[in-house]
This record gives sequence, structure tokens and C-alpha cells, in this order.
Amino acid sequence: SWALEKTFHVRLSVTKLLVPEELRESREEPTDPQAQQEIINSIEEVYFSSDSFDIVKYELERLPPVLSLQELEEYRDKLKQQQAAVSKKVADLILEKQPAYVEELERVTSLQTGLQLAAVICANGRRHLNIAKEGFTQTSLGLLANQRKRQLLIGLLKSLRTIKTLQRTDVRLSEMLEEEDYPGAIQLCLECQKAASTFKHYSCISELNSKLQDTLEQIEEQLDVALSKICKNFDISHYTKVQQAYRLLGKTQTAMDQLHMHFTQAIHNTVFQVVLGYVELCAGNTDTKFQKLQYKDLCTHITSDSYIPCLADLCKALWEVMLSYYRTMHNVIGTEENSFDRSYVKKKLEHGLSRIWQDVQLKVKTYLLGTDLSNFKYDDFIFVLDVISRLMQVGEEFCGSKSEVLQESIRKQSVNYFKTYHRTRLEELRMFLENETWELCPVKSSFSILQLHEFKFMEQSRSPSVSPSKQPASAISTAVTLFEQYCNGGNPFEIQADSKDDETEDVLASNGYESDEQEKSAYQEYDSDSDVPEELKRDYVDEQTGDAPMKSVSRETLRSRKRSDYNLNKVNAPILTNTTLNVVRLVGKYMQMMNILKPIAFDVIHFMSQLFDYYLYAVYTFFGRNDTFESTGLGLSSSRLRTTLNRIQESLIDLEVSADPAGTLTAAEERKEKVPSPHLSHLVVLTSGNSLYGLAERVVATESLVFLAEQFEFLQPHLDAVMPAAKKPFLQQFYSQTVSTASELRKPVYWIVAAKAIDYEQMLLLMTNVKWDVKEIMSQHNVYVDALLKEFEEFNRRLNEVSKRVRIPLPVSNILWEHCIRLANRTLVEGYANVKKCSNEGRALMQLDFQQFLMKLEKLTDIRPIPDKEFVETYIKAYYLTENDMERWIKEHREYSTKHLTNLVNVCLGSHINKKARQKLLAAIDDIDRPKR
Repeated sequence: SWALEKTFHVRLSVTKLLVPEELRESREEPTDPQAQQEIINSIEEVYFSSDSFDIVKYELERLPPVLSLQELEEYRDKLKQQQAAVSKKVADLILEKQPAYVEELERVTSLQTGLQLAAVICANGRRHLNIAKEGFTQTSLGLLANQRKRQLLIGLLKSLRTIKTLQRTDVRLSEMLEEEDYPGAIQLCLECQKAASTFKHYSCISELNSKLQDTLEQIEEQLDVALSKICKNFDISHYTKVQQAYRLLGKTQTAMDQLHMHFTQAIHNTVFQVVLGYVELCAGNTDTKFQKLQYKDLCTHITSDSYIPCLADLCKALWEVMLSYYRTMHNVIGTEENSFDRSYVKKKLEHGLSRIWQDVQLKVKTYLLGTDLSNFKYDDFIFVLDVISRLMQVGEEFCGSKSEVLQESIRKQSVNYFKTYHRTRLEELRMFLENETWELCPVKSSFSILQLHEFKFMEQSRSPSVSPSKQPASAISTAVTLFEQYCNGGNPFEIQADSKDDETEDVLASNGYESDEQEKSAYQEYDSDSDVPEELKRDYVDEQTGDAPMKSVSRETLRSRKRSDYNLNKVNAPILTNTTLNVVRLVGKYMQMMNILKPIAFDVIHFMSQLFDYYLYAVYTFFGRNDTFESTGLGLSSSRLRTTLNRIQESLIDLEVSADPAGTLTAAEERKEKVPSPHLSHLVVLTSGNSLYGLAERVVATESLVFLAEQFEFLQPHLDAVMPAAKKPFLQQFYSQTVSTASELRKPVYWIVAAKAIDYEQMLLLMTNVKWDVKEIMSQHNVYVDALLKEFEEFNRRLNEVSKRVRIPLPVSNILWEHCIRLANRTLVEGYANVKKCSNEGRALMQLDFQQFLMKLEKLTDIRPIPDKEFVETYIKAYYLTENDMERWIKEHREYSTKHLTNLVNVCLGSHINKKARQKLLAAIDDIDRPKR
């Protein structure tokens, strides 16, 4: 107010001083506003520059060096005009603003009065405040200040106590970690961190906060170690604690990633430690640092003796890891509260199944391929296959995997092993066949290959052709997975080891027989009835009771019967040899391997077929090959059998005596796959007429082959079930072209016996002494018929003698009789074809002789009809045909040789055929014979 008042007085004084003079001067100046404005505009700019501008100095400095009074006066007048114009302009402006000035001056005066009143009020207020301060305020505010200070001190004390507690939490945290209370430790640590952040304004808290962070990291490290323990031995309570701890940390997903890493590491560490333990154990005190070796290199140091126990322990350890993963997956989902975490954990664990199994496969594959198994014993290799098969079953139940890695690795080892094993077995089979005396190996009438130890696995698995719906309900209900079976304890690979020992003992104990005594008696040679066990003399023996049935036929009754089945004192037991039994056992072993490892089914079945091929070829080579009798065109092998024998000889038989050093590598490899042709043992005599040229041995050989074929037929559904679809044509061809031809081998084998058992040449000689151009009907047959019948009776007697050693089955006796009768009838036709002259009465005599022969023969044999009966009768009756009928007959009956037909025409000449007709008929015969040539 003082400043405004001063300004007001100054302005008032200036107005009073300036206005009269300026008004006066302004009257003298022109009043034209435009002229006045021009004068103002003519003023130099420098006059308007600033308040500090010195006008006098400026004008003096502008004076010219030479002064002119007139110019100075003119310049002075100009300046005055400019000054007058400015003064007039200022005066006009002052007059214009005069009302506003007066109004403002009044407001200033009013303001001055208000300020004076305010000053009085303030002075009174200050006086009253001083009175209040002295009397009341200082005392009250002092009390409030003290109360506030007390509250602050109480808060400080509480904070100090909390800080003290925080500083002591590390001891409690250590205790909780020792107790494996990870969720509690993390919860406590997080609460401490939260509390520490509240008191971060205290200098001591920053150090404590850092310590708590270190403790939390330490807890996470211990938690990771605890998580890794789950991989070896899953415990639901332990896992729940760990999972809750990771959830508190907000690291559930990280925990899953860590868990997978630990399982992978556990697999590696487990297999390495197991293999390392066996390698160091076998190495003894050597200084080799096996721990520095890679796992792949370590596996190559496993010895053959330690291979199987190491494999079993390896699978046991890996089973524990996979079982822990399995239990983790089935228990972890229930422990997740957050739906997102639950879904993530589920997907992560399910995705990890195949990866874990892949790691297991690769580790086992490396172990499998680290050792050459080709020289292992069969039982040991089967045990390896069984373990791997069980492991693949684990893999299928674990993640639905077909275990391609394991299958391929075990397939390589199996094919490699099986080639070596099969080659050795073929050599053994050749040795057995070359030392085989073809004596009967007596077995019970109820003998079945399923009683042999090698086929026990078929009783357990039953036929693959049986559908699951036809399985017993109890079997289906008990079909639990290995993980369910061993979830709470035990190990599937421990059972494998135990069963291996049991099986080995079983093989040595009974060999499929009911007792050791029966086994001993069953393998004893028996040359007479006294050597045959009593139960083998019975017609049939009950497997359960050992008793013969009530309606069994006595031996005397059997002897009295005229039957073609020469089994007078032998049971109807299978006819087989020790070699046959060995082949059957080999087939069982091959099937065991095939059953365990189906990917090599084709290779195994192919090798099985070679066992049968070689046995069939040996029987044919020993007993059926005889070029002399095959040239007759009778009793020959069928075209199918000949094709089969040629195939076997080309693909399996090594006909070269020694290896050709100049031969190619391919040829050497092919010869390596072949086996030398077997040679019959010198103990087997096939040239003695008393034994019917080794008939007993021939029966045992052919019937053992038939028995072997029957076993292959029995096994066909099992083989077909495991054979790959692309290879089934091979199996079908093997059965249709090879197995089914076994019985066909009887004909060439027994043809040789039949050709030697009867003296057909003697009969031909006797027939040449007969006169056939008789003139009267004869009532008495010729002597050659009696001689031939006597030969047949002797053959029948010797056949009975042989049957006392070996049962001669009905098909065999029928073939023998058929061959003998057929050869006899052919010999009769041959004898009749040698006749030079013959009359109608002579032809009737031929019919008489033949009818006598048939009548007596039918009493010796049950074969009906008599083989080749029409062959003889038709030839005899052809003598009576006319020229035209005979020509037609010759063209229709091509079973007769050219000699037979030519002789028939020649004999008829002169009786009812002339020379011209003879030439015509001989030409017809020549036309028939020409295509044959």
C-alpha cells in the first residue's frame, strides 16, 4: 500500500508540472493530427532506444566540424517541433485517461483505509495468541509430543524384535532342511524375505536380505537333489513335499524340466555304474582306468561269463528308473492344484515317456552290440532273448512303443548267432545221421512233442490261432501289466533269472518222461520182448494212471489175426530214432527263439525247413536212391518229390569234395551255407536177404521222417502266426512241396526191397520152359505159379520176422505188398511177351495160371483190388482181338512197352492175323513209340 501511495503522488506531481507547459507548447504547434504524426515519425529511432540514452551527448557529437548558426537554428527549430509534437501527444493521452485515473485514485484511497483496518486486526490477534500460548498450547502439545514419541518407540521395539527373529531363522531353516520339510523351509524363507522388505530402511536388514536370498538358493539346490532321488526310488510323500516346494517357488514347470533331465542322467549313471562294476570285477587288480572310458567302450570289456548277470542287473536297474517314472506320472497329476499346471505337467510327462524309453533302448542296444554272442550256449542266448523280450514288453506297456531300436539290435545279434548256431547244428545232424544205425527209439504210445522241455513254452502260450475270446475267463482277468504287478515291489527280471535255473534242471531231470526209470527204459535198445518195458507192450497206457484200458486186445489175439499191419507185439507208438528226437528238440529250440524274437521269424523258419530238408535228403540218399530200379518206370518218386530233392541238393548239399582255392568269394560264401551229403553208417547192412535188405532200418527211417512231417504239420498254425505276411508264400510252399512229400518217399524206398525180395528172374526162366502152343485145354496150372507163390510166402514169413523187431505200419506193408504184386504182374506180362508161339488153348492156360496166382495171393494179403490185375488180364485177352480191334487196342493201351505190343502181334500171326495186317499193326506200334524216342 505504501508503494502504491508513493507512485500515485509521483504521477500527480509530474502531471501538475508538465501539463501547463506542454499544453502551452501544443497550442503553438499545428493541430493537424496527420502533420503532427508525421513530425513524430520523423524522430530518429535512437531516441526511443532506452532510458539511459544521453540525448545531449548524442546531439553534440553530431555537430559538424564547421558550425553554421543558421543551420544550428534550423536544426534547433526542428527539434523543438518534434518535442512539441511529442508533448502534445502525451498531453492528449493524459487528458484522454483522466477519468480512469481519478477512478483508480479513489480505489487506492479505499485500499489504504482497508489496509489500516487489517493492521489493527492483526495486532489484536497477535496479542490474543500470545495470551493463549502462554496459558494452554505449550502444555498440551508437549503431552501430545511425548505420546507420539512413545508410540514410535513401541513400533521400533517391535521391529527390533522382528529383526532379531529374522536373524535367528537360519538355524530353523537348517533344521527343516535336515527334516526334508522343503515346503515349510521355503514358506519360512519367503515370509522372512517379505518381512525383511518391510524393514529395509534399517541398515542391518540389507545384509540379512542378502543372506536370506543365499539361503533360498541353497534350498533350491537341495530341492533339486531331492527331486533327483525320485528317479531311483519313488516315494509319494517325498514327491508331494518336493512338488509343493516348487509350487511355492512358482517353478512347477521348471521342476518338470529338471525332472526329465534327472531321469535322463539317472539312466546314464545307472547303466554306467552297473557295467563298470562288472568290468572292474572281472578285470581284477589291473591298473586300467575304466572310469574314464565312454559307456560304449566300457561295454566291450564285458566278458562272456559276466555278460548275462550284467544284462540282468542292467535291466533290473533300468526297470527301477522306469517304474519311478511310471509312478511319478500316475501320482503327480493328483498333487497339482492349478489346472494350468496340471495340464502342463500331464503333457510334459506323457511327452517324456517316449524320450525316456528311447534313452533306455539306446543304452541297452549299446550293451547288446558290445559283445559278440555268436559263441554263446543256446540256453544262455535264449535267456538273453527272453530278457530283451521282457524289456520290450516293459517298453510297450510303458509308452506303447514297438521298441524298433531294441528289435533291430537283437535281430542283428540273433541272425548272427543263429547262422553260426544253425551251421553247427547242421554239422551235428550230419554226424548223427552218419552214425545213426536206424534202431527204434521206444517211446510211449501217448508220446507228444509237447511233453519235451523244448516245447513247454507252447503249453504256456497255447496256440496263437486261439482267439482271446476263447481263452478262459480266469486267464483274461489275471492279465495285468508288469507295472501293476510289480508296482509295490519285486522286479520282473529277477523272475527271469530264477526261471532260467529251473528250466535247466528240468531239462536234465525228465526230458518229457514221467520218471527217470521210464526215461532210462525208453532209451534202452530192445532186440527182444524181454528188453521192452511192460508198459510199452500194452496197446495203450493211460498217462494219468499208467493202467491199460479194460478192452485192450491181448498179444495172442493180435498174433492170430491175418493183418497187413505187422505190429504183433508192439504198441502203436510213434516210430522214431534218436536223431529224429534230436531234430524235434532242435525245432523246439528254434521255435523258442522265434517265439521270443518274432522279427527273425522268417530266418528261423527257413533254418527249420533246412533241418527237415536235410533229414529227408538223407533218408532218400541212404534208402531210396537206386538208378537201376528207377529206370523200370515203376515205383518212381513223384515229380513233386523229384523237384523237392533237386531243390534240396542245389540249395543245401555241398557236392564238392574240397574247396576250390581259385573260387570266387561269392562261391565260397555259398558253399559255407551248404552241408556235405551224408553217408550211411557201415553198421547198417542193406544187402542181406534175411533182413529183407534192411527193411527194419528202412521202416524206422521212412516212418521217422513221416513222424517228423506230422510234427511239422502240427506246428504249422504256430509258424504261420509268427511268419511275416510277405513271407507266408514260402511257408505254404514248404508245406505243400516238401513236408507233404515225406510219405511219398516210402515208394522208392520200399520199391528196392520189393524188387529184391522176390526172385523175378527165376520166374522168367521157369516161364520160358512152358509150352504155350498146346492143342487142348489144360486143367493144371504151371509150376512157375507155385514157385512165385512160394516166393510170396517166404516174403510174408520174413516180413513177420522183421515185424518182431519193428512195428510195420499198415501203409508200409501195403506199399510193400503193392510193389511186390505189381512187379510180379509186370514180370508175368514180360514172360508172356517172351512167348514165341501161342495157341488159343495156351492163352487159356495163361489165364488159368494167373487166376491160380490171384486166388492164392488173396489169402496172403488184404490188399484189394490186386494191383495191376487188369494189366495182366488185358494183355492176355488182347490175343483174341481181330485186326481192327487190335489196332484200336494198341492205340488205347500205351502202358505196354513196344516189346509187349510187338510180341503180341507176332504171336497172333498165322492164327487170325495175316502178314499184311501184321505190317499195319507194327507200323501203328512204331507210330506210338516214335514220340517216346
